[in-house]
Formats: sequence, structure tokens, C-alpha cells
Amino acid sequence: MKAISLQQPGEFVMMDVPEPPPPGPGEACVRVRCVGICGTDYSGYLGRMPLYSYPRIPGHELGVEVIAVGEGVANVRAGDRCAVEPYLNCGGCIACRRGGSNCCASLQILGIHTDGGLRQELILPARKLHPSARLSFDQLALVETLGIGAHAVARANPQPGDFVLVIGAGPIGLSAMLSAQLAGGRVIALDLDEQRLARCRRMLGVTETIVATGIAANLRALEEITQGELVAVVIDATGNHKSMAHALKAVAPTGKLVFLGISPDAVALDSLLLHRREVTVLPCRNSLPTDFTRIIRQIENGCVDTKPWITHEASLDKLIAEFPKWLKPETGVIKAMVHLP
Repeated sequence: MKAISLQQPGEFVMMDVPEPPPPGPGEACVRVRCVGICGTDYSGYLGRMPLYSYPRIPGHELGVEVIAVGEGVANVRAGDRCAVEPYLNCGGCIACRRGGSNCCASLQILGIHTDGGLRQELILPARKLHPSARLSFDQLALVETLGIGAHAVARANPQPGDFVLVIGAGPIGLSAMLSAQLAGGRVIALDLDEQRLARCRRMLGVTETIVATGIAANLRALEEITQGELVAVVIDATGNHKSMAHALKAVAPTGKLVFLGISPDAVALDSLLLHRREVTVLPCRNSLPTDFTRIIRQIENGCVDTKPWITHEASLDKLIAEFPKWLKPETGVIKAMVHLP
């Protein structure tokens, strides 16, 4: 069967790989129908992803169809359409025992630590499949991205009417804005790029946006919106260590600071300010099964319109040629989807 492998940074190859064996107990064999391209995939292609090893079959945002199930599988059956929770956890470590499967001590993420979904079929633990009879494969592949933002917002737990500042208006920042709105938060978007902010206004109806021009100017603009009170929840989705450090200044006393983006560099926080305002700092990693369930239900119920999110598409045989184009900001990619035969 066909697969695409990232042999080394900048080098994709189309290859033939063996078909998977029959599923064992607790497993399901799935046919991959759609793969969403994530920022992690771009970083791996550029050689900027520290957790990546080569060669690797990428792809962790998956819409799949169940082909067969192994002994003891009751949650899905052949023919089901599913979103895939791509975080393969052990189930026995302290994090897993405490309900934190996203932070498993031996976590393997499809397409990063182990081969992912840019292939026609694969075997998965059936418990990682989230079925929906109503969603398309494109929509199912989008669930993982939206779940990242949903998890961040669930961690912060904003109350209706709370100001929620999201720094960074890329796809993950957009997903956090969406979930903050659904929680009743009053979203403020901050980004360096006016075009991205225009997209926030157009896609999500975010009325309060700030073009980042400097720390002092950003805070003045923020205080004008909040009448000097700053914000209850700040979500930094930039992955930039300087932005993450400065984000603390925007958090109101007793507020929460959520780190959604990941930086390889150390983040230096102002300890005096942290204590004086008694800010809660909440790092986020991936998402949980409940986030997948919640997003699927929100799409099914019409609370989430997925149409504006999917901006680019390609078939598997066209991906290698199209992928470099999606790296260019001027192409306006939010989410690119790859369709498999």
C-alpha cells in the first residue's frame, strides 16, 4: 500500500509499505480517508521539531473508516467513521492512572514518535477511535486541532463574561478562541499580523483585536478594552519564549495564564508579579478523550462551523508537490487536508 515518508528535513518520498496484519484484541484496523496537516508536520519538514526522528510517516489529524476490529472491541465496528486520538499512552503510569493520558510517561504520538497516518491503512487501539455517523472525514480530521484549544480552555475554566486574551492567531490560537467563545468568554485576539486578526474577525466574529506593536502599547490597548482591569485568562499560543514571559503582565490579579504553545527555550517569569497577583500558570499538552467527545458533539449540533477552517486540499499523490506551498504565509493556510484513496 502507498505511504508518504519524511526521510529527512525537506525530503518526502512516496513509498510502498506492507499492509497491516489483522487486528489483535482491543485493536482496530482502519482505512485512512483524510489527514490534516499540522504545525508539527511543518516543523518536522523544516527540521525544527526537537521530538522528531527520521525517517517518519507523518500524520496525526485523522479521519478514518474502520475496516475490522479485534476481539473484545465494542466501541466501534466495521464501517464506522471516526476521529483518531493520536496519543498512544500506556494506561499504567501515574499520569494515566490519574486521568492524564495526554501526559503519559511513555507517550507516543502518531506521526511524531511513531509512524502516523499518511498511509492507506493502519492498526490502532480501538479506544483511540471516536465515532460519528454524522461528520465527514474532513470534519473528523479537524477534531484533533479543535481539541487542543478546547483542552486549553477547559484547563483555564473561564466564567461567562470573563475576558480571555489569546496571543497568537494561528490555527491553534483560533481553536482556543472558538472554545473560549463557546464557554461564554469575551475573546480578545493579539497578533503581529493584521491579516490574521482580520481572519479572527471574519471567521469567529472576534470584535476586539490588537496588533502587537510592543509590550507597553499592547497593555495600553488591552486596558482600554477591559477598562483597566486586564484579563481573567491569558492563553499564549505563540510558542515564543519572550511572548510567553511577557504574557504574565496581561493577567489580572487571581487570573490564569495558559501556555498552549511550546517553546524549546526557557521561559523567565517575573516572580514578584506572579506572587503579587497570585496568578495560576497552566501549561497544556495535547488533549483528553473528553475533549474529542465534546468537539464532535459541538460540530454535530451546529455549534461549530467547520467550513472556514479547511482552506486547502490535496490528494495523496499531489501532497509532495503542494506541501512546500503551504509553508508560505501568503497562501493563507489555516488547515490543509490530504485525501487518501
